[in-house]
Amino acid sequence: MLERIVELSIRQRFAVLAAVFIFAAVGIYSFGRLKIDAVPDITNVQVQINTSAPGFSPLEAEQRITYPVETAIAGLPGLSYTRSVSRYGLSQVTVVFEDGTDIYFARQLVNERLQAVRSNLPETVEPELGPIATGLGEIFMYTVEAEQGAVKPDGSRYTAQDLRTLHDWVVRPQLRTVPGVTEVNSIGGYRKEYVVAPLPERLAGFGLTVEDVIEALENNNANVGAGYVERSGSQYLIRVPGQAKDERDLSGIIVDYRDGVPIRIADVADVEIGSEIRNGAATKDGREVVLGTIYMLVGENARDVSVAVAERLEEVNRSLPGGVVANTVYDRSELVEATVSTVEKNLAEGALLVIVVLFVLLGNFRAALITAAVIPLSFLLMITGMVENNVSGNLMSLGALDFGLIVDGAVIIVENCLRRFGEAQHSLGRLLNREERFKLAARASAEVIKPSLFGILIITIVYVPIFALEGVEGKTFHPMAITVVMALTAAMVLSLTFVPAAVATFVTGKVEEKETRVMRAAKSGYQPMLDFALRSRKAVLAGAVALVVLSGWGASRMGSEFIPNLDEGDIALHALRIPGTSLSQAVAMQTALEDKIRTFPEVDQVFAKIGTADVATDPVPPSVADTFVIMKPREGWPDPRKPKEQLVAEMNEAVQQVPGSRYEFLQPIQMRFNELIAGVRSDVAIKIFGDDLDQLASVAAEVEGVVSSIEGSQDAQTEQVTGLPFIQVIPDRIRLTQLGLNVDDVQTVVSTAIGGTEAGQIFEGDRRFDIVVRLPEEMREDRQVLERLPIALPGGGSVPLSEVATIENVQGPNQISREDGKRRAVVTSNVRGRDLGSFISEAQERIAAEVELPEGYWVDYGGTFEQLESASARLQIVVPLALLLIFGLLVALFRSVKDALVVFSGVPLALTGGVAALMLRGIPFSISAGVGFIALSGIAVLNGVVMLTFIRQLMDEGKPIEDAIKEGAMARLRPVLMTALVASLGFVPMALNVGLGSEVQRPLATVVIGGIVSATALTLLVLPALYRVVRGERTEVPETRASDENPNPQLAS
Repeated sequence: MLERIVELSIRQRFAVLAAVFIFAAVGIYSFGRLKIDAVPDITNVQVQINTSAPGFSPLEAEQRITYPVETAIAGLPGLSYTRSVSRYGLSQVTVVFEDGTDIYFARQLVNERLQAVRSNLPETVEPELGPIATGLGEIFMYTVEAEQGAVKPDGSRYTAQDLRTLHDWVVRPQLRTVPGVTEVNSIGGYRKEYVVAPLPERLAGFGLTVEDVIEALENNNANVGAGYVERSGSQYLIRVPGQAKDERDLSGIIVDYRDGVPIRIADVADVEIGSEIRNGAATKDGREVVLGTIYMLVGENARDVSVAVAERLEEVNRSLPGGVVANTVYDRSELVEATVSTVEKNLAEGALLVIVVLFVLLGNFRAALITAAVIPLSFLLMITGMVENNVSGNLMSLGALDFGLIVDGAVIIVENCLRRFGEAQHSLGRLLNREERFKLAARASAEVIKPSLFGILIITIVYVPIFALEGVEGKTFHPMAITVVMALTAAMVLSLTFVPAAVATFVTGKVEEKETRVMRAAKSGYQPMLDFALRSRKAVLAGAVALVVLSGWGASRMGSEFIPNLDEGDIALHALRIPGTSLSQAVAMQTALEDKIRTFPEVDQVFAKIGTADVATDPVPPSVADTFVIMKPREGWPDPRKPKEQLVAEMNEAVQQVPGSRYEFLQPIQMRFNELIAGVRSDVAIKIFGDDLDQLASVAAEVEGVVSSIEGSQDAQTEQVTGLPFIQVIPDRIRLTQLGLNVDDVQTVVSTAIGGTEAGQIFEGDRRFDIVVRLPEEMREDRQVLERLPIALPGGGSVPLSEVATIENVQGPNQISREDGKRRAVVTSNVRGRDLGSFISEAQERIAAEVELPEGYWVDYGGTFEQLESASARLQIVVPLALLLIFGLLVALFRSVKDALVVFSGVPLALTGGVAALMLRGIPFSISAGVGFIALSGIAVLNGVVMLTFIRQLMDEGKPIEDAIKEGAMARLRPVLMTALVASLGFVPMALNVGLGSEVQRPLATVVIGGIVSATALTLLVLPALYRVVRGERTEVPETRASDENPNPQLAS
């Protein structure tokens, strides 16, 4: 069947070549449609439910909102788990679904449950779903700021409020319409409001309450339509406009009458343009700005969307008034382009090295060109497959591509054709004519088509275990396996059709049967080594076994991590301040911090988000700031070779001099990655579950003490659970009853006076601003004003608040985190200078020994290491299965278990080289390295198959075993060396590159190169010796016996 395909391809060579060109053209077209990203998006399917509840303390938010919502969500189909955070004024529940759930379906389910639970929630709150973005959706950030000395048309300076108004009504609407943008989140500056500030003394003097003021405002700020009238054939609509246009209109509204005299708003309150009480701020390079964050819709192409946003931002700048600019501060496409260029550089250099090797070893320009053509062709076919299967091109998916592996099959075929052509010319003493050439090409291809296809098939099977990975690790490594399998399949089809057709068509003229100088040198060096291996075969095998044992021991001592961290170039700094730090104080501290960081010559700009933005995707109090440090390109550094770790250490030392904060150094995407994977931002999370918040806090403090003393632990800290200062106004129920008042009367007055109540809106064209009633700012801050707040009595008159309530200062919970309906406290730590696996096992032992848990409390471990564990557990089952499959294939190929075992012995020996290479470079074992080992076992088997097929062929022809082994080994030196060199050199750029993103590829490449070196040595020396031992001393056995051993002579000829 295979031979027929080859013959047909040669006969219909022009059809084959035309088809190949058509596919290549489709590939080039697909290349333009390929999604490009830096890393695969590993977000689980999650829906966020954000509920803003102004004035609710964390306990109330948990009791009244979070708990009912969690209960309603429980039991949804496909639900994986829920986690929630309740903090001052906000409840956020994150609902995580199983992979593969459609995000829109998940949102629909959540929405239905929310409709049902609405009646159980407080009237004023409205749960909202977060944006349809993944955790890595924050692809672009920009600031809106005024240039130095810029003034408004009236000559005054731009304020933070003007900038925020411009952002909300000019910038944001334009950016929201960019295709692929799902949300534009804003933070910083002040939202404009019309503030009506009642003066308590005057209200009391007139016997009015705050409610009266609100009612008057609501009733006298509306337009009314009154139908229409007909006059002489025309229809006139009637409307009575009554909307207030500015502060003057509001001031004139009448609240009530006393003795026939109207009391206007202006008599009892001050009306002015003010600003909201805000929950967050943004700073850049030490001054306040307005910061916008673009969220990308799920499944869009990060690079295209950020480029489109950047283009739109240029248009937006033209529509802003002179002196106000929108500046890009973070653009994901820069990282994407940097990582993609790393990948492109590796692939291009790998391909070049491969082509050079082919020229040097084949010594025939056309033949080398045909072999090399398989690279771009299979690459283009693979791109088409990626576009069809919706796989994005990124570090992982293109990171494992090795063009050496792809051309392996073609190398074996072309090499054999050349050898046969040379021999035929030599024996005939003339050039071959066309017919002879075609026949010979078909025969030569058919000779090796089985081992070469088997080789490709084996390497493809080897990638199957990766498909068994699930969850985060599955999303990280599936793209890699899919692309490699597609590329190999393409290469398999090409070597079956295109390669024989091209060789038959283009390799004309004289074919040198003499070997190139390189090969002659290699053979003369190899001959004595082979003789030695066959003579002292027992010693050689003993040495090989010793090496395997040694590397097994070494492997067990190696550290482990999930994936090496991708260096993104920029730094994210998580600053934590004392709970209860006010926003203005946090901004002042942040400014000092940014001034400190800007002293570093490597830093381009620093910006930060403090507190919570408008859409609370990331609910943090004002005491927490996310600082982004954007670096200059390496060329702009005083010392471009300075390692990033050293810079981070120097920065850490510098920022510790700014008092009052704790800092955590991460990277922008890594911070999100960790948060997505485990709900925390650091490498390791130790979760303590229980009921009582104080008890949780004390256990967490003990655990933190233990963790911070473990070697390699950095930035160990406990989630701030308690310590938020409150002023509590506790109504005295008995006194209230005596005066005929309700608790509600007291609550309403306090919440309106201090927190403010909305009383309609004022419209300016499209723009609209709230009218808010609350005490003047200086009075809100004054404790005595609070005590003297008048509470109106039912019979007229009023009493001060201090008579019907006690006012006290207390500390309460800062935030309440829950997971799967249970309260939890989290101790987090980053791990530096040590691998994750050993750190966790030491932490588990020490916490079990040193921390005593109250009953009903338990500890759970999370963070990125969970992925390492589940991936390793899966691979332990699946890898042996794949190896069994390969073994089965070998038995099918050789029809002999013994021979299959001989070839299979290549796997452990190849792994020794991989382990040695990792240990030499000091790289811990990670899933990336694991993928390298998987690929290695395929390559090792391939070499053995090539060699052994030929030795058996010679034995079938009647050669004694010793001669067959020697001759076979010598004849197969060129293809074995070529496949090995080609495969390892394809990975060299990857192993040595230091560009953005190279850390992720380095372990994989290192393993493959180290392993190929040892696998080649094995194939050339240990395999002949082993085969000699397995086949015993049966040199004198009649030849027929040998051919009985091989009931498949088709294989040989």
